[in-house]
Amino acid sequence: MLFTLALKGLLVALVPTTLIYLSRGADKYKKLAWVTVFFTFDLIAFGAFTRLTDSGLGCPDWPGCYGEANPFLAHADISAAQAAMPTGPVTVLKAWIEMIHRYLAMGVGVLIIGMLVFAWIYWKRQRAARYTPAVPGLLLLFVCLQGAFGAWTVTLKLQPVIVTTHLLLGMSLLALLVWHAMRQTEQVSLPASASALRLHAACALVLLFMQIALGGWVSTNYAALACGSFPLCQGALMPEMDFSHGFTLWRKLGMTGAGDYLPFSALVAIHWLHRCFAFVVLIVVGWLALRSRKIAGLQRISHGLLLMIAGQIATGAATVQFDWPLALAVAHNAGAAVLVILLVVLNSRLSMSVARLPSAARPSLSPA
Repeated sequence: MLFTLALKGLLVALVPTTLIYLSRGADKYKKLAWVTVFFTFDLIAFGAFTRLTDSGLGCPDWPGCYGEANPFLAHADISAAQAAMPTGPVTVLKAWIEMIHRYLAMGVGVLIIGMLVFAWIYWKRQRAARYTPAVPGLLLLFVCLQGAFGAWTVTLKLQPVIVTTHLLLGMSLLALLVWHAMRQTEQVSLPASASALRLHAACALVLLFMQIALGGWVSTNYAALACGSFPLCQGALMPEMDFSHGFTLWRKLGMTGAGDYLPFSALVAIHWLHRCFAFVVLIVVGWLALRSRKIAGLQRISHGLLLMIAGQIATGAATVQFDWPLALAVAHNAGAAVLVILLVVLNSRLSMSVARLPSAARPSLSPA
């Protein structure tokens, strides 16, 4: 089974690598880096679809499905589970969704292994900093860690802290891949004034990850509809909330740390905090985008940030107003990943631009 699963991951990765090999241009390593970013974004979006369709336990074991490499071979077991619980966690459709998600994850792993191999070859030939094998090596470790949390997601029956960590690791992997791809990309020269944005851009990225963690906590606790209106929650600015139970990290899905059923007020607290923190991120990222518009070479990124934060507010509000349509919920998750990409690109450009400045033009942190 393991060999068959590995072969499927290789086949998934074979399509983009073949296209890269047949493409024009000499710098195929850069193309591989960006293609891996694209595939990881797809993996995150499909992972959101998997979670939002309750397909996380579509195959109740790992890494296969009832010990088989695909749901076709496990059809009898899946059908029996579906017959016993037609609306339960295991159905034929959910099994396929879960296994496709795993195949995509294995494909990303193969792409990163390929990057590591080629980085090592190029590093031995040229010793160029962009080919340092330590970076794809770190990415490979991230993929392995992500795979472990994927397994625990299944074996621990969708425990919220495990699923949320799985999401954060996926977003972190995406951020590292974008940063690595930016190292392979020729940078646009920025004026010295751009260095003033570095701290602001770094803070915006940290706050975005905090908001993604809160959003993951909403999703994994099924608290998306705990506030049934927007902008009010349960008809009030400050509804009844139970933060203690809502933010107890180590507990089973739908249960308190003591093993009782999770009160509805805890779900309200989870949703309310995510919604309020969204306005903090909106202000910080929006201000960063407006500041970036004034700097030559950053206008396209600033427009992308403004568009995406507007889209995130719109899809988040619409998800509540229209009772959680699946397409909008997936779009909201994918939008968060796009924001991660944009902010990492912005941080990379600012960092690399300052690194190229003459020493006299670099900002000093020491007192005059």
